[in-house]
Amino acid sequence: MSLTTGHGPLARDAADRNFVIDGPKHSIHFEPHPRRVRAELDGRTVLDTRDGFLLHETGIRPVLYIPIGDVDQALLERTDHVTHCPFKGDASYWSVRVGERVAENAVWGYETPTDTAPWLKGYVALYWDRMDRWLEEDEEVHGQLRDPYHRVDVRRSSRPVEIGLRDGGQLVARDENPLLLFETGIVTRAYLPPALLTLEPSQKRTICPYKGTATYWSVRAGDELLADAAWSYDDPLPGMEPIAGLVCVDHEQLEVRIA
Repeated sequence: MSLTTGHGPLARDAADRNFVIDGPKHSIHFEPHPRRVRAELDGRTVLDTRDGFLLHETGIRPVLYIPIGDVDQALLERTDHVTHCPFKGDASYWSVRVGERVAENAVWGYETPTDTAPWLKGYVALYWDRMDRWLEEDEEVHGQLRDPYHRVDVRRSSRPVEIGLRDGGQLVARDENPLLLFETGIVTRAYLPPALLTLEPSQKRTICPYKGTATYWSVRAGDELLADAAWSYDDPLPGMEPIAGLVCVDHEQLEVRIA
Protein backbone atom coordinates (compact mmCIF):
# COMPACT_ATOMS: atom_id res chain seq x y z
CA MET A 1 0.00 0.00 0.00
CA SER A 2 1.02 3.63 -0.30
CA LEU A 3 1.62 5.36 3.03
CA THR A 4 -0.36 8.53 2.32
CA THR A 5 -2.78 7.86 -0.56
CA GLY A 6 -5.61 5.43 -1.22
CA HIS A 7 -6.27 3.47 1.97
CA GLY A 8 -2.74 3.63 3.39
CA PRO A 9 -2.16 4.11 7.13
CA LEU A 10 -1.43 7.85 6.74
CA ALA A 11 -4.07 8.51 4.07
CA ARG A 12 -7.21 10.58 4.59
CA ASP A 13 -9.32 7.48 3.90
CA ALA A 14 -7.28 4.88 5.78
CA ALA A 15 -8.46 1.27 5.74
CA ASP A 16 -10.12 -0.29 8.77
CA ARG A 17 -7.54 -1.33 11.36
CA ASN A 18 -7.24 -2.47 14.97
CA PHE A 19 -4.59 0.11 15.92
CA VAL A 20 -4.41 3.87 16.30
CA ILE A 21 -1.78 6.20 14.86
CA ASP A 22 -1.36 9.01 17.37
CA GLY A 23 -0.97 12.18 15.35
CA PRO A 24 -2.69 14.83 13.22
CA LYS A 25 -5.01 13.99 10.34
CA HIS A 26 -2.47 15.53 7.96
CA SER A 27 0.69 13.49 8.45
CA ILE A 28 4.24 13.85 7.16
CA HIS A 29 6.75 10.99 6.97
CA PHE A 30 10.36 11.88 6.08
CA GLU A 31 12.21 8.75 4.99
CA PRO A 32 15.77 8.23 3.65
CA HIS A 33 16.00 7.45 -0.07
CA PRO A 34 19.31 5.55 -0.33
CA ARG A 35 19.76 5.88 -4.09
CA ARG A 36 21.92 8.24 -6.09
CA VAL A 37 19.72 10.78 -7.87
CA ARG A 38 20.81 13.37 -10.44
CA ALA A 39 18.97 16.06 -12.39
CA GLU A 40 20.17 17.85 -15.52
CA LEU A 41 19.24 21.05 -17.31
CA ASP A 42 20.66 21.79 -20.77
CA GLY A 43 23.29 19.08 -20.25
CA ARG A 44 24.52 20.49 -16.90
CA THR A 45 24.15 18.50 -13.67
CA VAL A 46 22.02 20.60 -11.34
CA LEU A 47 21.93 18.17 -8.44
CA ASP A 48 23.77 15.01 -7.51
CA THR A 49 22.81 13.38 -4.22
CA ARG A 50 23.17 10.14 -2.31
CA ASP A 51 21.52 11.60 0.78
CA GLY A 52 17.98 12.36 -0.36
CA PHE A 53 14.78 11.87 1.60
CA LEU A 54 11.27 11.12 0.35
CA LEU A 55 8.63 13.25 2.02
CA HIS A 56 5.35 11.35 2.22
CA GLU A 57 2.47 13.72 2.97
CA THR A 58 -1.22 12.90 3.35
CA GLY A 59 -2.95 12.88 -0.02
CA ILE A 60 0.20 13.92 -1.94
CA ARG A 61 2.67 11.87 -3.96
CA PRO A 62 6.09 11.60 -2.32
CA VAL A 63 8.54 14.43 -3.01
CA LEU A 64 12.33 14.08 -3.04
CA TYR A 65 14.15 16.49 -0.72
CA ILE A 66 17.93 16.76 -0.89
CA PRO A 67 20.62 18.62 1.06
CA ILE A 68 20.97 22.07 -0.46
CA GLY A 69 24.72 21.44 -0.67
CA ASP A 70 24.05 18.71 -3.24
CA VAL A 71 22.72 21.35 -5.67
CA ASP A 72 25.23 23.25 -7.81
CA GLN A 73 25.17 26.61 -5.99
CA ALA A 74 26.58 28.44 -9.01
CA LEU A 75 23.34 27.74 -10.88
CA LEU A 76 20.92 29.04 -8.21
CA GLU A 77 19.33 32.49 -8.22
CA ARG A 78 17.16 33.39 -5.24
CA THR A 79 13.78 34.90 -6.19
CA ASP A 80 11.12 36.87 -4.30
CA HIS A 81 8.57 34.09 -4.68
CA VAL A 82 7.24 32.68 -1.38
CA THR A 83 4.53 30.13 -0.62
CA HIS A 84 3.08 29.03 2.71
CA CYS A 85 2.27 25.52 3.89
CA PRO A 86 0.45 25.22 7.24
CA PHE A 87 2.30 21.96 7.92
CA LYS A 88 5.82 22.92 6.85
CA GLY A 89 6.11 26.73 6.93
CA ASP A 90 7.09 29.43 4.42
CA ALA A 91 8.98 28.18 1.36
CA SER A 92 11.75 30.20 -0.28
CA TYR A 93 12.41 29.73 -4.00
CA TRP A 94 15.36 29.75 -6.37
CA SER A 95 15.54 29.70 -10.16
CA VAL A 96 18.11 27.55 -11.97
CA ARG A 97 20.15 29.25 -14.71
CA VAL A 98 22.29 27.31 -17.18
CA GLY A 99 23.57 29.65 -19.88
CA GLU A 100 20.50 31.13 -21.57
CA ARG A 101 18.16 28.55 -20.04
CA VAL A 102 16.30 29.56 -16.91
CA ALA A 103 14.00 27.28 -14.93
CA GLU A 104 12.09 29.83 -12.90
CA ASN A 105 11.30 29.05 -9.27
CA ALA A 106 12.33 25.46 -9.86
CA VAL A 107 13.78 24.91 -6.38
CA TRP A 108 12.10 25.46 -3.03
CA GLY A 109 13.04 24.92 0.58
CA TYR A 110 11.85 25.71 4.10
CA GLU A 111 14.69 27.73 5.61
CA THR A 112 12.75 28.16 8.86
CA PRO A 113 10.34 25.22 8.98
CA THR A 114 7.57 24.80 11.53
CA ASP A 115 8.32 23.23 14.90
CA THR A 116 6.57 20.07 13.70
CA ALA A 117 8.90 19.61 10.70
CA PRO A 118 12.35 20.79 11.88
CA TRP A 119 14.16 18.14 9.81
CA LEU A 120 13.32 20.04 6.60
CA LYS A 121 15.86 22.74 7.44
CA GLY A 122 18.80 22.53 5.04
CA TYR A 123 16.86 20.51 2.46
CA VAL A 124 15.34 21.61 -0.85
CA ALA A 125 13.14 20.07 -3.53
CA LEU A 126 12.93 20.59 -7.30
CA TYR A 127 9.96 20.62 -9.62
CA TRP A 128 10.39 17.47 -11.65
CA ASP A 129 9.13 18.87 -14.97
CA ARG A 130 11.45 21.90 -14.91
CA MET A 131 14.52 19.74 -15.41
CA ASP A 132 15.39 18.07 -18.72
CA ARG A 133 16.55 14.74 -17.35
CA TRP A 134 16.54 12.76 -14.11
CA LEU A 135 18.67 9.73 -13.28
CA GLU A 136 18.33 7.22 -10.46
CA GLU A 137 21.71 5.55 -10.18
CA ASP A 138 22.58 5.31 -13.91
CA GLU A 139 19.08 4.78 -15.29
CA GLU A 140 16.93 7.58 -16.66
CA VAL A 141 13.66 8.06 -14.78
CA HIS A 142 10.50 9.15 -16.58
CA GLY A 143 7.57 10.91 -14.96
CA GLN A 144 8.82 11.02 -11.37
CA LEU A 145 10.57 8.87 -8.80
CA ARG A 146 8.70 5.75 -7.85
CA ASP A 147 7.04 5.50 -4.47
CA PRO A 148 8.59 2.48 -2.67
CA TYR A 149 5.17 1.74 -1.16
CA HIS A 150 3.36 1.78 -4.51
CA ARG A 151 3.05 -1.23 -6.78
CA VAL A 152 1.35 -2.22 -10.01
CA ASP A 153 0.33 -5.77 -10.96
CA VAL A 154 -1.20 -7.04 -14.21
CA ARG A 155 -3.24 -10.23 -14.21
CA ARG A 156 -5.12 -12.12 -16.93
CA SER A 157 -8.73 -12.61 -15.79
CA SER A 158 -11.81 -14.59 -16.79
CA ARG A 159 -14.08 -11.96 -15.22
CA PRO A 160 -16.00 -10.34 -18.11
CA VAL A 161 -15.73 -6.57 -18.47
CA GLU A 162 -18.43 -4.36 -19.97
CA ILE A 163 -17.91 -0.73 -20.97
CA GLY A 164 -20.87 1.50 -21.55
CA LEU A 165 -22.03 5.08 -21.48
CA ARG A 166 -22.56 6.52 -18.03
CA ASP A 167 -25.77 5.86 -16.08
CA GLY A 168 -26.51 2.54 -17.75
CA GLY A 169 -26.38 3.82 -21.29
CA GLN A 170 -25.36 2.16 -24.56
CA LEU A 171 -22.93 -0.76 -24.33
CA VAL A 172 -19.65 0.22 -26.00
CA ALA A 173 -17.50 -2.90 -25.56
CA ARG A 174 -17.34 -6.27 -23.83
CA ASP A 175 -14.33 -8.51 -23.21
CA GLU A 176 -14.55 -12.01 -21.75
CA ASN A 177 -10.84 -12.28 -20.92
CA PRO A 178 -9.45 -8.85 -20.05
CA LEU A 179 -6.15 -7.94 -18.48
CA LEU A 180 -6.80 -6.35 -15.11
CA LEU A 181 -4.32 -3.84 -13.73
CA PHE A 182 -4.20 -3.40 -9.97
CA GLU A 183 -2.41 -0.23 -8.85
CA THR A 184 -2.03 1.07 -5.32
CA GLY A 185 -4.71 3.60 -4.46
CA ILE A 186 -6.35 3.49 -7.91
CA VAL A 187 -9.53 1.75 -9.06
CA THR A 188 -8.99 -1.58 -10.87
CA ARG A 189 -8.42 -0.94 -14.58
CA ALA A 190 -9.27 -3.25 -17.48
CA TYR A 191 -7.05 -3.33 -20.58
CA LEU A 192 -8.79 -4.49 -23.77
CA PRO A 193 -7.91 -5.08 -27.45
CA PRO A 194 -8.34 -1.77 -29.30
CA ALA A 195 -10.47 -3.45 -31.98
CA LEU A 196 -13.30 -3.68 -29.42
CA LEU A 197 -13.67 0.12 -29.41
CA THR A 198 -14.12 2.79 -32.06
CA LEU A 199 -11.09 5.01 -31.50
CA GLU A 200 -9.85 8.26 -32.98
CA PRO A 201 -6.27 9.49 -32.36
CA SER A 202 -5.63 12.28 -29.85
CA GLN A 203 -2.63 14.57 -29.36
CA LYS A 204 -2.58 14.09 -25.59
CA ARG A 205 0.33 12.27 -23.95
CA THR A 206 1.10 11.60 -20.29
CA ILE A 207 3.94 9.86 -18.47
CA CYS A 208 3.47 7.33 -15.68
CA PRO A 209 6.58 6.35 -13.67
CA TYR A 210 5.26 2.80 -13.37
CA LYS A 211 3.88 2.14 -16.87
CA GLY A 212 5.53 4.56 -19.30
CA THR A 213 4.27 7.08 -21.88
CA ALA A 214 0.55 6.90 -22.59
CA THR A 215 -0.98 7.70 -25.99
CA TYR A 216 -4.58 8.92 -25.78
CA TRP A 217 -7.62 8.23 -27.93
CA SER A 218 -11.10 9.65 -28.24
CA VAL A 219 -13.87 7.06 -28.09
CA ARG A 220 -16.85 7.18 -30.43
CA ALA A 221 -20.07 5.73 -29.05
CA GLY A 222 -22.96 6.21 -31.47
CA ASP A 223 -23.23 9.95 -32.11
CA GLU A 224 -21.02 10.81 -29.14
CA LEU A 225 -17.27 11.44 -29.31
CA LEU A 226 -15.66 11.27 -25.87
CA ALA A 227 -12.42 13.21 -26.00
CA ASP A 228 -9.31 11.58 -24.54
CA ALA A 229 -11.45 8.85 -22.99
CA ALA A 230 -8.96 6.01 -23.60
CA TRP A 231 -5.22 5.48 -23.51
CA SER A 232 -2.64 2.87 -24.37
CA TYR A 233 1.05 2.16 -23.79
CA ASP A 234 2.79 1.15 -27.02
CA ASP A 235 6.16 0.64 -25.35
CA PRO A 236 5.52 0.17 -21.62
CA LEU A 237 8.21 0.04 -18.97
CA PRO A 238 9.77 -3.31 -17.93
CA GLY A 239 7.30 -5.45 -16.05
CA MET A 240 4.32 -3.87 -17.81
CA GLU A 241 4.84 -5.59 -21.19
CA PRO A 242 1.47 -7.46 -21.07
CA ILE A 243 -0.48 -4.20 -21.54
CA ALA A 244 1.47 -3.15 -24.66
CA GLY A 245 -0.96 -2.07 -27.38
CA LEU A 246 -4.05 -2.65 -25.24
CA VAL A 247 -6.50 0.11 -24.35
CA CYS A 248 -7.86 1.33 -21.02
CA VAL A 249 -10.77 3.77 -20.65
CA ASP A 250 -11.47 6.72 -18.40
CA HIS A 251 -13.89 5.66 -15.65
CA GLU A 252 -15.19 9.23 -15.37
CA GLN A 253 -16.36 9.30 -18.98
CA LEU A 254 -17.39 5.68 -19.42
CA GLU A 255 -18.93 3.17 -17.04
CA VAL A 256 -16.76 0.10 -16.49
CA ARG A 257 -18.38 -2.99 -15.01
CA ILE A 258 -16.10 -5.88 -13.95
CA ALA A 259 -17.97 -9.08 -13.05
